[in-house]
Amino acid sequence: MIGLSEPNESLPEPPPASTAPQIVPVLFGEDGILTQDMALEYRPQQDAMARAVAAAQSNDDCLLFEAGTGVGKSLAYLLPGIIQAVDQSRQLVVSTHTIALQEQLERKDLPLCRRVFGAHTALKPYVDFRATVLVGKGNYLCTTRLAQALRDQTELIPTTEQAELKRIADWARTSEHGLRHELSPPPPPEIWDLVNADSSSCSRKYCDHKCCFYRKARARVEDAHVIVVNHSLLFALIAAGAGEASGDARGVLWADDFVVLDEAHTVPAVATDHCGLHLSSYGTDRLLKFLYNPRTKRGLLVKHGGPAERQLVEDALEASKQFFSFLAEKLLTKQSIVRVRESGFAEAWLDEPLESLHHAVRRQADQLDDGRDRDELLHQAERIASYRIGLNQFLNVAEPDKQVYWLEKSGRRQRIVTLRTAPIDIAGFIRQELLQRGTSVVCTSATLALADRMDAYQVRMGATDTSAAIEHSPFDFVRNSRTFVATDIPAPSAQSARLDLDALIDYVRFATLATDGGSLVLFTSYADLRHVAGALESDYLAAGRPFLRQGGEISRTALAEKMRECGNAVLFGTDSFWTGIDVPGNALAQVIITRLPFEVPTHPVPEARTEWIRERGGNPFNELTLPDALVKFRQGVGRLIRTQNDRGVITILDSRIVQKPYGRWFLASLPTPDVVRINRQNRELRFEPFI
Repeated sequence: MIGLSEPNESLPEPPPASTAPQIVPVLFGEDGILTQDMALEYRPQQDAMARAVAAAQSNDDCLLFEAGTGVGKSLAYLLPGIIQAVDQSRQLVVSTHTIALQEQLERKDLPLCRRVFGAHTALKPYVDFRATVLVGKGNYLCTTRLAQALRDQTELIPTTEQAELKRIADWARTSEHGLRHELSPPPPPEIWDLVNADSSSCSRKYCDHKCCFYRKARARVEDAHVIVVNHSLLFALIAAGAGEASGDARGVLWADDFVVLDEAHTVPAVATDHCGLHLSSYGTDRLLKFLYNPRTKRGLLVKHGGPAERQLVEDALEASKQFFSFLAEKLLTKQSIVRVRESGFAEAWLDEPLESLHHAVRRQADQLDDGRDRDELLHQAERIASYRIGLNQFLNVAEPDKQVYWLEKSGRRQRIVTLRTAPIDIAGFIRQELLQRGTSVVCTSATLALADRMDAYQVRMGATDTSAAIEHSPFDFVRNSRTFVATDIPAPSAQSARLDLDALIDYVRFATLATDGGSLVLFTSYADLRHVAGALESDYLAAGRPFLRQGGEISRTALAEKMRECGNAVLFGTDSFWTGIDVPGNALAQVIITRLPFEVPTHPVPEARTEWIRERGGNPFNELTLPDALVKFRQGVGRLIRTQNDRGVITILDSRIVQKPYGRWFLASLPTPDVVRINRQNRELRFEPFI
């Protein structure tokens, strides 16, 4: 069975050599199967990438590969990867950053690969490759835990919420995958906590893979040649040591697997986010009330505990309330994020209550015979112990030279307080846990390089010795796009903030209304977005232009879909809208960059990294701030031309791109070599958008 390693005293036979390096030229060549049998356009860039990927995978080498928009990178890594997976009975793990790409792989690219293999007799051995998508364990329904919750519902949940449990049970009878997002409306978190698979009581020991949705998913994974995950799950599993590949065994997640990370420009940020501590007031409340909720008089310790154990939960809840309230009132009154540099900022009010509760839950577990109930209690005891360890590490600021520590408040009412840590330098972790696992790891994206150099990305990834290659987009940007730069907008500064916004409003109004197709207006500040939107919404209404903006009740995915449907909408977005939005055709005929996307190093992570670079004699702007801004800039500009026939304009409303020395890096990152400079005197004559 693929992916499971069995103990064996003798060394296993080496797998047969992959035939991918020999087959790939037959597939991707100018007169190859893709062009002759599948009637696909020959792309020399795709051909070059597929050959490089096949070579890296067959030699278990790592590779960084920038593939511009339109190269067709999905087929370039999937086809050779599938061939190797089948040839060697190994698993190809494909990780993406966005749900959109994950769905594209599942619904479009993998079925296309199957058709490619079915188009030629010699490739028939690969046509029946097995592929599956895996999401986080807590997203799956565990039917064993559901049955247990139904049996114990009077002790676990109040009568008013038992109907919700029945709704889940009714849905489970017809659900195909048992995923939480498939149930509409989604169940309350406290109810889903009782029935999801994220518990030691959901295991092979108790769960039948024919019934439990998570065990079904794991069975598909164990039998699959291709496993599609997302970066968050990949690094969560790596950080938790939850994969089967460990020690000296080759592989990242599963024994002898090999990996492709698409949208790899996001890897350092995602790895940073998942390799630190997240302890919140909300999570603490859920953890404790799962054991016993004083308000509803329900919880695990109603059945498996007595008054003494339940009182310990109440003590911990009270200590938690005091602890997080103190942090909110003492440190988070004036700002929502505060860096912690030294210990002593708060007392360990939760330590003793959590320790007492941990011992009590363990004692209750030890009184039970082996079985699901005992395992559930042991799992909860482990969660409490882990939480307590993490809390003490944070309070002691245990590794100030390696980790950055901060507090933040969030939620609609800003009432959730979270303790966070992150590694200052993520390169060592990525190198050790991803790139030095004895197996091939291919990182690809349309935006890895800066001015055709991969140095900055290689340093960030701990991949300075890793091979790197670039294939530019085959699209004709010179013919199909034009770039305008407004030279008379004042450079952003605290002193001229109002003047900046007035000029910004004027230019956004002009550029969006002068373009018949859709416009995506990208902001670096949500405050600026709100201000400009408030000033221009009535103008768009008067002009009959659909106006969409981030920040309402409509999701990012739904906003992009509405833009595709409208054909001439104006969409205001920030941060996440700089990447992953795919709106081909005239529905997105203009991308407006309101400001160069520099991140001000006031957040604890970039602030700590800036200090770390400076202490080592480096230049934080050149090594951190500028590379990050350039990648985000390239991603934003890349929203415009998505297909061979797309036409449109890029409008940049930040004069620093032509006034500051670093502006040349941004100009070099544009898909067209020339820009048209405009100002308020000549823009009516010079602004000629494609329609």
